[in-house]
Amino acid sequence: MSRKTTIREYDGPAGGWGSLRSVARHLMAQDVAVQGAKTLLSMNQPDGFDCPGCAWPDRDHTSTFEFCENGAKAVAAESTRHRAGPELFARYTVAQLAGYSDHWLEDQGRLTTPMRYDPATDHYVPIDWDAAFALIAGHLNGLDSPDQAVFYTSGRTSNEAAFLYQLFVRAYGTNNFPDCSNMCHEPSGVALKQQIGVGKGTVSLRDFELADAILIFGQNPGTNHPRMLGELREASKRGAAIVAFNPLRERGLERFADPKDKLEMLHNGSTRISSDYFQLKIGGDLAAVKGMIKHVLERDAEALARGDASLLDRDFIAGHTTGFEAFAADVAAESWPTIVEESGLAEADLRRAGDIYLRSERVIACWGMGITQHKHSVATIHMIVNLLLLRGHLGRPGAGACPVRGHSNVQGDRTMMIYEKPPQAFLDRLREVFGFEPPREEGYDTIGAIEAMGDGRARIFFGMGGNFATATPDTAATHRALRSCDLTVHVTTKLNRSHLVHGKQALILPCLGRTEIDVQTAGPQAVTVEDSMSMVHLSAGINPPAADGLLSEPAIVARLAEATLGARGDIRWRWLAEDYDRIRDLIARTFDDFHDFNARVRVPGGFRLSNTARDRIWANAAGRAVFNAHPVPTDNPIHRARARRGDTPVFNLSTLRSHDQYNTTIYGLDDRYRGVFGERRVLFVHADDIAALGLRAGDWVDLESLAEDAVRRTAQRFMLVAYDIPRGCLAAYYPETNALVPLSSFADEARTPTSKSIPVIVTPHRPDAAGQAPTQRDIPAAVVR
Repeated sequence: MSRKTTIREYDGPAGGWGSLRSVARHLMAQDVAVQGAKTLLSMNQPDGFDCPGCAWPDRDHTSTFEFCENGAKAVAAESTRHRAGPELFARYTVAQLAGYSDHWLEDQGRLTTPMRYDPATDHYVPIDWDAAFALIAGHLNGLDSPDQAVFYTSGRTSNEAAFLYQLFVRAYGTNNFPDCSNMCHEPSGVALKQQIGVGKGTVSLRDFELADAILIFGQNPGTNHPRMLGELREASKRGAAIVAFNPLRERGLERFADPKDKLEMLHNGSTRISSDYFQLKIGGDLAAVKGMIKHVLERDAEALARGDASLLDRDFIAGHTTGFEAFAADVAAESWPTIVEESGLAEADLRRAGDIYLRSERVIACWGMGITQHKHSVATIHMIVNLLLLRGHLGRPGAGACPVRGHSNVQGDRTMMIYEKPPQAFLDRLREVFGFEPPREEGYDTIGAIEAMGDGRARIFFGMGGNFATATPDTAATHRALRSCDLTVHVTTKLNRSHLVHGKQALILPCLGRTEIDVQTAGPQAVTVEDSMSMVHLSAGINPPAADGLLSEPAIVARLAEATLGARGDIRWRWLAEDYDRIRDLIARTFDDFHDFNARVRVPGGFRLSNTARDRIWANAAGRAVFNAHPVPTDNPIHRARARRGDTPVFNLSTLRSHDQYNTTIYGLDDRYRGVFGERRVLFVHADDIAALGLRAGDWVDLESLAEDAVRRTAQRFMLVAYDIPRGCLAAYYPETNALVPLSSFADEARTPTSKSIPVIVTPHRPDAAGQAPTQRDIPAAVVR
């Protein structure tokens, strides 16, 4: 059914009545108005389930209202009464299903039955569980090498499933573990591990109660982590400075109305979030932070010249860091004109931001994927941490580094060693505990896996959740790679695009969701997850399973391991999956930080993992926190593309989520806070840039990325939307623009796709353009008001 496309200014706050209406609408759309509301009351509660959305930590569970709008959308989608059973697959061929949008596919509801692709009919047909596991095991055991198989992991996978999964795959013989971290916060782990010795953030929610200043880089909490707005709101109310660095004006960084605040809701009030908002260029964060540092060092030199005390924490620098003198010299040598040009901010703005930092005794720096998906992302994170080190803002209450992760257990999966580069000490422990020699060679990350499938080095793809074909960059190359496989397998709750981009043989294995009761031989089970701040806690579903016969992720892994490995080794796979306490006991034997796991996780709220940097113990090669010097980038792909094109306008495109979206899951076609309703193929652009192109808001345009590998990549039919964004910058939703991201363009040292910085040219839409995106059945006709 078509919906009119409407572009209109949204003048309300984030949250508020709009959020409550949205929750009600989504619950009703999934036919779970009553049951869904009851389910939400158990979300993020001690005896309930962890939100299947983002990884923002939970409070002390003193309220029954511990969820946000987008978490409610995730629960509605999982608790839906809609079912995608064998009847759906009998009705449609795979080719027909591929003609529908991602939103339509997931809206068909919960999968109920294992399905096998039948190439003779182009249909998925039912298969029983034993036959499915036998089919996979036959393929795995028929490979010339275990390294010809790729095992992907989504960030929603529980600790228990992830641990069992990595144990099976390493017992099988490979470290091929691409995961969603490779595509989002890999630079955070790489940079932090190098600089402070631990690849995680150092703060807790308690620190947000104490901070004098909270710096937010490349993050839109109103859509991506809405519960964070509660912490920011309280910080703002007590007078903390909240300083946002973001190219787009985002409502969640401006104003928030807390639906739990009866008085605020009654009076249609709201709370200011950002005290200062700096709209820098896309990719200008490193330059902006270096400008703040330059200001701080200049003011410190002036203070010392006057005979005043240093503005820096000289004791911390001397006792806990290395590299300061060389770093300070590099900053002094960087020119203000370069900093201003590359950041897109005036020198006065950067000095104002530096003064806010100097006035604050306790500073937290937060960042999201607006920082990590750039060529220079690792260097940018180094620079943010450099800023914190200047005044000792690590290991101090109310201060620290806060990378804000995406999916609800993406950090836990990495802790469980879903990692293509496992430390040798961990592999030694696996050998000690389980009695087999694990593989020692590094495996494929996400980009490496796509390349390996594409050139035939990898022949089997197994996905533990996620939507690999849609989440990844360079859509055409990724799809070719998946179609080259002998077998593709997806463990999932709902239908998505990846199931339609299949290998020569393919399986869809439906599993239990986070909200559902998981009964094994030993009785009802709970899993555990780790949030962005290293808290580990239990999660137990409350709803009946969507269908009889659904298996949990740990049960699927155990049965696959048994079918594949047979009598090899002494691991009793099915016995482990009968009682998840047994898996947790093995986790405790493998990871020292999880000692007494079963006892500690049953304490309400769980427990927090240790963090050496929080304790000012620097577990890196230097044995100290490291000041890392980096020049302001002036030779990135966007610079080179503009130099090659001369007078042709070259824009820097950033991909982003709509408000009706979480990662690749599309809940609806609206983006309320940005004023877009009924359409996803939109391009946010400055009004003056629209005029300079000789076009008008509402016109349709095509995009072409200017990759350095000489491959032509295009995305067609995007409607121009005038928006408050710096000139020369564009923004559009993914996955619609993933096709523009070259597989060969990734972050230095971390290999994360550069999805937040894509050089593109914009041309009027040509309906007959080669490679035009197909018109999908539930994309509405455009009507602009």
